[in-house]
Amino acid sequence: MLMFGIFVAMVAMICLNIPIAVALAVSAIFGLIVMEGTGALVTVALDMYNGSTKFSLIAIPMFVLAGAIMNAGGITDRLINFVSAIIGFVRGGLAMVNIGVSLFFAEISGSAVADVAAMGSVLIPQMKKRGYGGPLSAAVTSSSASLAIIIPPSIPMILYATSANVSVEQLFVAGVVPGLMGAAGLMLVAHIFARRYNLPTEEAFNFKRLRETFVDALPAFALPVIILGGIFGGFVTATEAAGLAVLAAIAVSLYYRQVDLRHLKNAMLDGGMQTAVVMVLVAASVVMGGFLTRAQVPQDIAQGILNITDNKWIILLILNFFFLIIGFFLHSAAAIILVVPIVIPLIVAADINPIHFGLVVTLNLAIGQQTPPVASVLITACAVARANIWEVSKVNIWFILVLLTVLLMCTYIPSIPLFLVEYFYG
Repeated sequence: MLMFGIFVAMVAMICLNIPIAVALAVSAIFGLIVMEGTGALVTVALDMYNGSTKFSLIAIPMFVLAGAIMNAGGITDRLINFVSAIIGFVRGGLAMVNIGVSLFFAEISGSAVADVAAMGSVLIPQMKKRGYGGPLSAAVTSSSASLAIIIPPSIPMILYATSANVSVEQLFVAGVVPGLMGAAGLMLVAHIFARRYNLPTEEAFNFKRLRETFVDALPAFALPVIILGGIFGGFVTATEAAGLAVLAAIAVSLYYRQVDLRHLKNAMLDGGMQTAVVMVLVAASVVMGGFLTRAQVPQDIAQGILNITDNKWIILLILNFFFLIIGFFLHSAAAIILVVPIVIPLIVAADINPIHFGLVVTLNLAIGQQTPPVASVLITACAVARANIWEVSKVNIWFILVLLTVLLMCTYIPSIPLFLVEYFYG
């Protein structure tokens, strides 16, 4: 009865537009007082502080900052030119350029919203100018930006690793193959749309231009080499790689001598706000997590599902539906922080690899970013494209099907996400 009352109170506060972090903390504090009295609140502030200052969480603002520097320093423009030289000759090539650059940008920022804001402002106007239309332009940009939640370094993966107490580095490695599969599938759908609507090619393939754009973009390629090479090679942790990414982004931007200080300032302020929101959520989740643990709610939920079935594939199917529904209403950070600690005992009891499950969670939440009513990434893309969200959603459904296919493959063929993990870590 207590849990039901706390759940109702939390939902009511969220419906009243009270920040999720505040709703979480207030509900948990109320539960602790009812269950154990005011003495249970003595260590709440200290627990919140300790939970939000974990070393691995420092990677979040660092990756956001690296993405901001990359976009303000002329790096993004050179990546667009290079990818355009590779695949611009294909019908619908500009849509594929959008997906390809998002794939690269995702390896720096780890944020889908940052990806949309950076890529969309540059590519969506160009796509509309070439006849793609607002809905298709926004759908391509929005769906490709969700690769940022799959491909390392991913901010939701960092939050999952913190919540589930697993290796951030192994999660990053597990995301590479699903991310590449998703990019290939999105490009295929974009090409089908291009053929259907007879969209233009950008230019004939020119090896000289390819060589020139490659040389021009060469310093920018140091960024993913530093991040992924350092992590995969075991030279640095994810947090250390984030710090190196910032230094490398600054060095490359200075090399290009094209730093837009005004844009950089705005991007840093936006990134600071995003980071603050996430950290407050983390702090509030510590209070809720403490209450749920004392009330043994995760254990009761795990036992209840195990009483129905102990087949881990059916359990994964149930959890897939659960996270897809959660993704409709919660941002990825809030969903991970609120739900993952509750289901981890079930994952352990069902003998499901927590790294494998981490990929399942992040893929579900990547899809949630594309599905209204919350759909933070989709809404951002629609705002940039000045397109109606429902018109965009009609087109975007085909790109979502690609992400759903990748999700099902990664869920029921664990070797897809775990192949590289086993290769690098045994």
